[in-house]
Amino acid sequence: MGLFDKIGGIRKPSEVTLGPAEAFAAIALLAIAADGYAADAEIQGIMTSLSRMQLFRSYPGDVMRKMFDRLQGIIQRQGAEGLFNAAVVALPDELRETVFAVTTDLILADGEVTQEEEKLLNDLCRALEITEQTALKIIDVMLIKNRG
Repeated sequence: MGLFDKIGGIRKPSEVTLGPAEAFAAIALLAIAADGYAADAEIQGIMTSLSRMQLFRSYPGDVMRKMFDRLQGIIQRQGAEGLFNAAVVALPDELRETVFAVTTDLILADGEVTQEEEKLLNDLCRALEITEQTALKIIDVMLIKNRG
């Protein structure tokens, strides 16, 4: 506990506010960082993948890079849980299943699922209120996609 924690009321935790695209990107980032680290190559891969989506078509590479830098800064200051919670709140309903599918795809891309990644998918499914039936269908399709 720091000195200012003992006094109380001086420091305020900063609120994290995200737009829909940032929320989507945040969840994708959390998927690749679930093991505790997001390599530059992994971030570049996400940027390439997201740039194919309608939601990110108007985002030039430098803007996308700045967005990921900001999101990583939020993780450093507020932790993965803080970013996760902000992203879930900001994500529009129509993107919930889509972000779950993209996240599942990112997690399955290397052919293995760690405990941290599985926990993230479970937490995401619950937080986004995706039915178990839909989640299993998405996972099944992504397993097929990533077989080769």
